[in-house]
Amino acid sequence: MVNNAVIWFEIMVQDMVRAKAFYESVFQVKLERLNSSDFEMWSFPVAMDRPGVGGALVKMDGVACGGNSGARVYFSCADCAVEAASVSKYGGTVYREKMSIGEYGFIALALDTEGNMIGLHSMV
Repeated sequence: MVNNAVIWFEIMVQDMVRAKAFYESVFQVKLERLNSSDFEMWSFPVAMDRPGVGGALVKMDGVACGGNSGARVYFSCADCAVEAASVSKYGGTVYREKMSIGEYGFIALALDTEGNMIGLHSMV
C-alpha cells in the first residue's frame, strides 16, 4: 500500500497574531490552538474523512520563516482569484495573479504577512 506523499504541513511565522488573522481572513476559516509545550501552533480546519492534508501555523524560537524558496503550500480554492483578491486586504502581497496551468486548473501565488510564498489552486 502506498501512502500519499504529504500528510501534514507547517507554515513558520514570526508574529502569530498577525499571521493567524491573515489566514483566517483570506480563507474565511477559524484556526484551532494545538497543545504544545515548546512552541505555538494553530491548526487549519481538517476533515479526517475527506481527501487532503492538515496543517498549522507554527511559531518556534530560533526557526526562520519567510522568503520564496523551499517548500510551497498550495491551498485548495473554489476560484483562486477570490482568495487572491483578499490577500492585499489582509496584509499580504499578490506575487502572481490567477493563471492557467492547463488541464490542471489555475493557480495564483501570494506572500503572506510573514514573507512566506503560498499557492492558491482551483479548477476554475
